[in-house]
Amino acid sequence: MSVAGQQSRFARAATPVGQAFALALEVIRLTFRRPFQTREFIEQFWFTASVSILPAALVAIPFGAVIALQLGSLTVQIGAQSYTGAASVLAIVQQASPIVTALMLAGAAGTAICADLGARTIRDEIDAMQVLGISPIHRLIVPRTWALVIVATLLNGMVSVVGVAGGYVFNVLVQGGTPGAYLASFSSLAQLSDLWVGELKAAIFGFIAAVVASYRGLHPRPGPKGVGDAVNESVVITFVLLFLVNLAITTVYLRLVPGKGA
Repeated sequence: MSVAGQQSRFARAATPVGQAFALALEVIRLTFRRPFQTREFIEQFWFTASVSILPAALVAIPFGAVIALQLGSLTVQIGAQSYTGAASVLAIVQQASPIVTALMLAGAAGTAICADLGARTIRDEIDAMQVLGISPIHRLIVPRTWALVIVATLLNGMVSVVGVAGGYVFNVLVQGGTPGAYLASFSSLAQLSDLWVGELKAAIFGFIAAVVASYRGLHPRPGPKGVGDAVNESVVITFVLLFLVNLAITTVYLRLVPGKGA
């Protein structure tokens, strides 16, 4: 293949990335434009919370249980049973809770956002709004994005509590752990910054899920099948980005914030 052909393929592959990044910047810029779409924000906030709370809580229980069981078995092997609780809390609050929250939001609310915008796009409603001088990003995407961000931060706290509680129950009942030792070990390794980084991850993941879903909803292929394909693609792309961003944030956090007692 010629150099021009390779450059053309690279340009076609890089264009969606640039457009999605530009959409994210535009959402941030238009957030400060008045009037803010308060009614749309409240409706999207309620919808997102209603479709995400129960699935996230149900998924958090086995997540916490699996982490507690695995860490409990490992700590018994190395003779560090007293640190089972602290290790479980760190794993749940720092890693599992933000990921579970983001996956639930991307699978429930993100797909709804993408389908709604995709349907509006193929019906030319988005073009009609632009002709009328109404910014679809300001009117539709900004309130949806910040609704997902706020729900993500609140939902992350609930998932953390449910996950830790599930880990506690399974450690005490299944593995015969000591309730007092499990709870007392929280302060030995865990620190407040671990909670803050979990909340930061949840907010960033919610923003990414909303932007990806909105971008794919604004650029579907023609026809109803194109909207369905866009919804599927938005979920897959969001999952990949979440794990990559989680890796980057965790690496930076562990570099900048020393562990307790280090």
